[in-house]
Amino acid sequence: MPTYDVAVVGAGPAGSTAAFRLASAGARVLLVDKAKFPRDKPCGGGVTLRAASLVPFSIDPVVEDVVDRVACRLDFGPSFVRRARKPLAYMTQRRRLDLFLLERAQEAGADVRQETTVDAREVDAAVVVGADGCNGTSAKQLGLGGGIVHGVALEANFPYEERYARTMTLEIACLRGGYGWIFPKGDHVNVGVGGNESEGPKLRPLLRRLCEAYGIDPAQATDTRGYRLPMRTAATRLAREDAALIGDAAGLVDPFSGDGMYEAFLSAQLVAEAILAGDLPSYAAAVERRIAPLTRAGWGAKRAFDRFPHATFALARLPVTFRALEKLLRGELSHPGAARGLERGAIRLIDALSRVGA
Repeated sequence: MPTYDVAVVGAGPAGSTAAFRLASAGARVLLVDKAKFPRDKPCGGGVTLRAASLVPFSIDPVVEDVVDRVACRLDFGPSFVRRARKPLAYMTQRRRLDLFLLERAQEAGADVRQETTVDAREVDAAVVVGADGCNGTSAKQLGLGGGIVHGVALEANFPYEERYARTMTLEIACLRGGYGWIFPKGDHVNVGVGGNESEGPKLRPLLRRLCEAYGIDPAQATDTRGYRLPMRTAATRLAREDAALIGDAAGLVDPFSGDGMYEAFLSAQLVAEAILAGDLPSYAAAVERRIAPLTRAGWGAKRAFDRFPHATFALARLPVTFRALEKLLRGELSHPGAARGLERGAIRLIDALSRVGA
């Protein structure tokens, strides 16, 4: 008999949350990570309300700012600002968030091993969950994954400025397949740019331009780092009878926003439910039902902004479109296609733009 019911390889948001759910249900869980916590990860650190609602406990202890305003500009040109009726996202730092999640998993009964590297094929567990991100080895070791395409991003931290408090600042379509951002944290602002993999050589000069456009001194950058954003395709294999991939290891990053937090927490929930039901292969079908509609919408938004940036931006700035976005970020809509009335019409127009010439 295996020592553990489940081994989770990787203690990021997806892995630690899955371990918490499984251990809380009485499973014997091993949670391993090659790093010693706290450790940092390149990431904007935004947790939307819909993502936070999937965490089975409050993340308030590690929230550094609460966003209820969005400031958008199109490629350093026209702009608009919208304030939401309620909070849209929590801002945190991965160094703090990931340690907090790991500690909750340990408190729930998971056997946590830091600074530990394992071969996913040799772990003494009935089921293995790969959660070690896009650069991890578990997917290949388990014979899963494949078919993943990547975006790229570059970010840095800068001294805190009050003018960015409670605001998600976005520079849309300043590069192919992505955008620039400024996110407020407790003692600094995180500034970054991300887009298609082919945009990699443009990231550093574009980050400087973004800083200069917003009155941020590029010379004050700290913790500058680049990273990849994994996005699955129809060819990506997520599960078999005794193994599965979740979070970034599964390529579950939104193609347009680059957000992977919602997908991390939701895939953790879905894999835990499948394991506890004794039907791990059903996890892949659950991802298709719950996450794939958002992924398809993300690809559509990416295509629309790449092909028709001005027309798409004109639709995006409509108050009715922002209401749909607000509902999505808060989790009041499961995916854009679930919108109704005028909101549905605006979403359909953006989708129609994405299909022109496709």
